[in-house]
Amino acid sequence: MTVSTGSTTGAPLVFDPYDYAFQDDPYPTYQRLRDEAPVFHAEADDIWVISRHQDVFDVLRNDTVFSNRMGVSLDASAWNPEAHRVMSFLGLDGAEQSRIRKLVSSAFTPRRVRELTPEVQALTERYLERTFAANAERGEADWIRDFAGLLPMDVISEMMGVPVADRDEVRRLADLVVHREDGVRDVPQAGMEASFALFEYYGQMVAQRRTAPSDDLTSALIAAELDGDRLTDGEIMAFLFLMVVAGNETTTKLLGNALFHLAAHPEQKAQVLADVGLVPTWIEETLRHDTSSQMLARYVTEDVEVGGVLIPGGSKALVLLGSANRDDRVFTDPTVYDIHRERSELSEILSFGTGRHFCLGANLARLEARVVLEELVRRVADFEVHADRVVRVHSTSVRGFASLPVTFTERSR
Repeated sequence: MTVSTGSTTGAPLVFDPYDYAFQDDPYPTYQRLRDEAPVFHAEADDIWVISRHQDVFDVLRNDTVFSNRMGVSLDASAWNPEAHRVMSFLGLDGAEQSRIRKLVSSAFTPRRVRELTPEVQALTERYLERTFAANAERGEADWIRDFAGLLPMDVISEMMGVPVADRDEVRRLADLVVHREDGVRDVPQAGMEASFALFEYYGQMVAQRRTAPSDDLTSALIAAELDGDRLTDGEIMAFLFLMVVAGNETTTKLLGNALFHLAAHPEQKAQVLADVGLVPTWIEETLRHDTSSQMLARYVTEDVEVGGVLIPGGSKALVLLGSANRDDRVFTDPTVYDIHRERSELSEILSFGTGRHFCLGANLARLEARVVLEELVRRVADFEVHADRVVRVHSTSVRGFASLPVTFTERSR
């Protein structure tokens, strides 16, 4: 058993998740990590970076040694034993995690998600009309600003009971929470202020629902009860915050990434636009090829060996979901975007994690993506992404676009 910083060939191997150039394209670095140092000590930030699929899978399954007790964020200000107060059960392990997750799950049920389908469909049609109107007027629309940056937040806000008049502001605050400024190796001041504002807003909403319950998720969380146990106001607010940041941002990025990558493959694009039945594998291959959530942190509770490398207890480990999904030990031609990829391979993606902390919102994200992209296929004969003018989001936690200019050719109706 050895402590290793990894051997390198050629240029020194550097892992800097805050570097804008890395965020623009992390995949060459991921490949070097998998090939040269699958467990790599990034000394500048004192983090142990785990990049191969099997190792990432094993770490995510072992929350005794690889704990969530300090949260899942790289950022120093978010890495502390109180992380659960902001990120709900994502910052907890064992019985504490199970308690909150079970209570939340009793309100955030698969049935509640399924029942959102008509609302998702209605929002999709409304925002597509807006998008196509912009396309007709300007010769293009911005898929993020006109559509994908709006719908997921509206779906979550509708579920929570956020009034329509407040949704733009809630969306703006959520965007600030995930944005990272060049050269700032932590949550920027604007992001911290946005977090405080969101918590204040959700606190007021919870207090209002306690006096006047309605048929929404917030009221259901207040009413959730298992063997006499109920969620506190703080626990409800933390889950609402987790939903608005994790659920909104990742789905927005998934919708943007789906159009961006399919447009780069005209033959596959033509096949999808001719067969709405290909939408599910289009979604899954996008999740594999360029997942919205790229990395998660873990606190190492004791000395542990991973891939023949000793990670000392007390360390911060980082599992690279985006790298695991490109591991050629699991995926055939992993750098190739292929909507016809075997389902057996797609079942191995780790975009939503695995084990105890498998993403509770995975079904909602897939539902939204399916409804949106199926309707898009029904409505457009072709689309062109203007890749030379896209603008990426800069974040350590999510990967996607802030702006995605697209020209749509509508079908004759």
